[in-house]
Amino acid sequence: MTCGLVDNAPFAPTPADRPGLRWIPGGTFRMGSDKHYPEEAPVHRVTVDGFWMDESPVTNRQFRQFVQATGYRTLAEIPPDPKDYPGALPHMLFAGSLVFVPPHGPVDLRLWRQWWTFLKGADWRRPYGPGSSLIGLDDHPVVHVAFQDAEAYANWAGRALPTEAEWEFAARGGLDGAEFAWGDAFAPGGLPMANTWQGEFPYLNTAAGSFRRTTPVGAFPPNGYGLVDMIGNVWEWTADWFAPRHAADAPKACCIPENPRGGREVDSLDPRCPQSPIPRKVVKGGSHLCAPNYCRRYRPAARHPQPVDTSMSHVGFRTIIRERTEP
Repeated sequence: MTCGLVDNAPFAPTPADRPGLRWIPGGTFRMGSDKHYPEEAPVHRVTVDGFWMDESPVTNRQFRQFVQATGYRTLAEIPPDPKDYPGALPHMLFAGSLVFVPPHGPVDLRLWRQWWTFLKGADWRRPYGPGSSLIGLDDHPVVHVAFQDAEAYANWAGRALPTEAEWEFAARGGLDGAEFAWGDAFAPGGLPMANTWQGEFPYLNTAAGSFRRTTPVGAFPPNGYGLVDMIGNVWEWTADWFAPRHAADAPKACCIPENPRGGREVDSLDPRCPQSPIPRKVVKGGSHLCAPNYCRRYRPAARHPQPVDTSMSHVGFRTIIRERTEP
């Protein structure tokens, strides 16, 4: 404890203290899962301090304000530098981003290129490529933002991107160990709780037409901390480098990691792509493309590696403020 500060009462600020943000009280929780994908294991105890977090992913309206104030250009709007991609053919190096384009029928789910297209001219303003726009999408999460774009927005706003531990603690909403952000049933009483794929991925989506892509933030109920869209809608960037597994649980309560910071940059490189050593950050929460038959990552414990140079039509972010406030 810092000299002169008396920590004898919990700090419980109200939403009015920070419009658009929610106070996450911090604490110790069980991070990860031993029941699903190997990169989520092992379950281990972690402690995080309290922080403020955006109620929702950053929206197109909010990102537009940032761009108008700064003149910022996202990575998807800038042609790649050939020296960063040795061996790439010149005609392949154009400004664009990855856009989900559903195939016409069943495909081999191991071949993701059958539904992802690197589309020239796709960016945050034109989320589905040339000819598309943000009309009617002001309250949808901004997409086609690479890691440096999310970080630039956070810096401009006087905030930061959450660590993986902070993000997962917030997503659980106080339900330590629960399967989902709202409990252990995916659709309690048959009620959808998040924007995820309905039907057979990637060709058959049986959701209502307006729910087949991103949805307005807050279209589904908030979790226990008042946060919306922590699960589904869009994946969200975190500040941590990806590691293939979590560290083992601390043997004693006195050794539980406090505010951990993920893996090392060098270990985040994809061993399958040695010719293109692009570091990868952890993204969390799943998206509207997560489906029971393909990607069951619509859970707080789920995690996925995302190359820092890659923007996509289902990846966004939210920000936090780390601020220890004494009562």
